Amino acid sequence: MKTIPAALHVPELADEPGLIHGFSTTLLGSVGLTHAADKEPVLAARRTFMQVMQVEDRALTTAGAVHGKAVARIEDPRSIVNGVDAMVTDRRNVVLFTTHADCYPIVLWDLDKKAAGLVHAGWRGTQAGVATAAVECMRDAYGCEHIVAGIGPGICARCYEVGPEFESRFESRFLRQGAGDRLLLDLVAANRAQLEDAGVGAVYHIGICTKESYLFPSHRRHPDGKRFGAIVALR
Repeated sequence: MKTIPAALHVPELADEPGLIHGFSTTLLGSVGLTHAADKEPVLAARRTFMQVMQVEDRALTTAGAVHGKAVARIEDPRSIVNGVDAMVTDRRNVVLFTTHADCYPIVLWDLDKKAAGLVHAGWRGTQAGVATAAVECMRDAYGCEHIVAGIGPGICARCYEVGPEFESRFESRFLRQGAGDRLLLDLVAANRAQLEDAGVGAVYHIGICTKESYLFPSHRRHPDGKRFGAIVALR
């Protein structure tokens, strides 16, 4: 029997000096407070995730995601930043945190400037250009010119079925025909294109689908309100 890890990371970013990043798995339980009937197990799961990531001596700064493209520059820890789907920082005492259940976490990192970002990208945020906005914010705030990106777990193009109205929301290169009038949307390809167009030097992908893998909760597989978490911080 395979042992479920407590957290996973984008392999190509695992050895980046100065960067901490990871995605909590079902071993830790749900880290999503919004739909939790009992908050304490969720808070306990968050504390354990922080211990696994070796940031337990700090406080989480949580993005109050609204599926838009607003970005917050975080200079001091804050319990929650409402109305944003991306955060950036160059401070070692800050731990960026987002929750997901099919939407993609995107890690941004510039080794030269010691600056990092974390993006929550579902279809609405992707359509709005949240990844582009986060890269531009890092460039404006910190002078970043050598950003690399890691796309975490999310629902893959084989599984993400959407309606015909998405033909007007996304370029045809990110869509393919599904069953009947349904379409299949490739959010990884759409975000990769945004990142590359914004000048990101390398874009890596963990290659795990939340609907196909039981390592992570999936709203499409089980709409039970459970969430996995993403952490980004500086060493």
